[in-house]
Amino acid sequence: MMTPFQKFARIFGSIYAVIGVLGFFPILVQPIADTTGLEVVAGYGRLLGIFPVNVTHNLVHLGLGLWGIWAAKSDMASIAFAKANAVLFAALAVLGFIPATGMLFGLAPIYGIDAVLHAATAIVAGYFGYILPTHIHHDTPAAIHH
Repeated sequence: MMTPFQKFARIFGSIYAVIGVLGFFPILVQPIADTTGLEVVAGYGRLLGIFPVNVTHNLVHLGLGLWGIWAAKSDMASIAFAKANAVLFAALAVLGFIPATGMLFGLAPIYGIDAVLHAATAIVAGYFGYILPTHIHHDTPAAIHH
């Protein structure tokens, strides 16, 4: 049976892997003409007409997704995955909310709704990486006897 940490890693990983793959289908990406501040313009557009993406963004989502699916094999890897993603996505959210860094230094669009999604992801990952492990560790009878 999978633990909550493993479920988080598997679900998060699956969602981000699918998002990463979908971004490579031009029919699903509305082109954006203004590429100001973006050096990597390949695949630049709005995934499903909503989320700004480019090829770099897609590759990162795919990589994070595969990492999550792999991490779901153990609690330790799942918790480490959640912790790393809490920090990563919090940083991406902050950078995405700042107009000067909304294109991640020319590499990928992380502004607008992406910044909001990244902030929400950081909160959820933070819960599974930092809050829930402490709660379970302190509240379970097995933890008390060890």
